Amino acid sequence: MSLRNERVRKALMREISDILRTEIKDPKIAGIVSITDVDVSPDNSAARVFYSVFGDEKTKEETKAALEKDTPRIRHAVGQRIRLRHTPSLLFILDESLERGAKITELIDKISRGEIK
Repeated sequence: MSLRNERVRKALMREISDILRTEIKDPKIAGIVSITDVDVSPDNSAARVFYSVFGDEKTKEETKAALEKDTPRIRHAVGQRIRLRHTPSLLFILDESLERGAKITELIDKISRGEIK
């Protein structure tokens, strides 16, 4: 990854997090979504935004629908904050790695306490 792509990736991650926290007033998004990573295409025309949500499947589905609905507004806000020739298209992807990590930690704790043999 080039230095420019890395700077764009970090800027997108920071700005999208801030936009979700301060500008998007949808209760299905505000406060429960964490941006975990951003993957930018080599030409900066597209970005995959990985997010995590702690909650049940219904919460995850509602959050996904809300993010898809608000993607144009988020992209517009990103375009106003980050000066690029073309604002990348955004694709939000659920990242379940934090949740999987928490489950693995819980299993390890149960094994160490002798609850699981």
